[in-house]
Amino acid sequence: MISSDVVVVGGGPAGIAAAIAAALQGLQVTVLDSRTPPIDKPCGEGLLPEAVAALHTLGVELNSSVAFPFCGIRFCDENSSATARVTRGQAFGVRRTTLHGLLVERAQQLGVAFAWETRIARLNADSVQTIAGPSADPGTSTIRYNWLIGADGQNSMVRSRAGMGATRYRRSRFGFRRHYRVGPWTDVVEVHWGRRCQMFVTPTAPDEVCIALISNDSHMRIADALKQFPEIAEKLRGAACVAREGGAITALGRARRVVRENVVLVGDASCAIDGVAGQGLSLAFQEALALGEALGRGDLSLYERAHREITQPAMRMTQLLLLMDRSAWIRRKTLRLFASQPALYSKMMAVHTGAAPADSLCLTDLASLSLRVLAA
Repeated sequence: MISSDVVVVGGGPAGIAAAIAAALQGLQVTVLDSRTPPIDKPCGEGLLPEAVAALHTLGVELNSSVAFPFCGIRFCDENSSATARVTRGQAFGVRRTTLHGLLVERAQQLGVAFAWETRIARLNADSVQTIAGPSADPGTSTIRYNWLIGADGQNSMVRSRAGMGATRYRRSRFGFRRHYRVGPWTDVVEVHWGRRCQMFVTPTAPDEVCIALISNDSHMRIADALKQFPEIAEKLRGAACVAREGGAITALGRARRVVRENVVLVGDASCAIDGVAGQGLSLAFQEALALGEALGRGDLSLYERAHREITQPAMRMTQLLLLMDRSAWIRRKTLRLFASQPALYSKMMAVHTGAAPADSLCLTDLASLSLRVLAA
């Protein structure tokens, strides 16, 4: 029997960020995960300024030696293009495995204990029984805790066993990612809109780009989708693939509750944001900071309120983007409007990237946007 102030189930970026935030409050933290590092997950690999700022607060510094800076976000289709520049803070493209390594290193500096290749056998109100090592020769142990953090993804075991209910998913789609050995041809993240899919181009190194695809079709792969985006296909002609294509499910949904007694959820376990928004990690890191403060004060209700404030604007923006995905007519009208009204697009992206407060885009702005789309 061992003890830890905080046990985190899930050693991905959200879980390690929560562990760092708790350790910064002087708490003893143990992270459990059935996998071994570096932990990877297919994603667009772009970190917006809010994510970079949150990492800085956690003590994780991004710079050009480990990541590639980008200066904005471009939305485009076959007819229209609109670009919004990052006006506050820094944004980076960074390999998911590189980011994971930086987070693990920072957590270890703060004394966080890691138990890799460790599964949960039983979850009690104040302890967790674990099974570690290969299944043929397992070792078991029990860890007592004051707080348990579930950072174990969309299908969270912690959420289920703690009786916190299933996440209410509104929509699920399919994401795929490949890296190509080619110099970035742009200083922004490009989001190319096609037929019920989006393709993201993120520079991740001076000689590498990340190509990510989000689609409603589980059978569509990047090679298939490139037929819709001949401009990207031409840029990639002859470029070597650095690694095999990986896939994951991306969804929009929210847990019915994020706190129950001494159990709390962070990251996708608490609120999943469709990858089209590019905010999954940003939200997770902001949630981690809020949770660390709540743990330091011994009051999880503070986190419950902060979680709503952090996630609600992103949920609204994601719903708007998914509406553009569902309707080609709305997508074409909206992108045409953004191209003709760059100030409006920049304002929306400023809110989206955290450069402007959420309330700066009021209901009047959204109503005006709707009317302009219809008239475009």
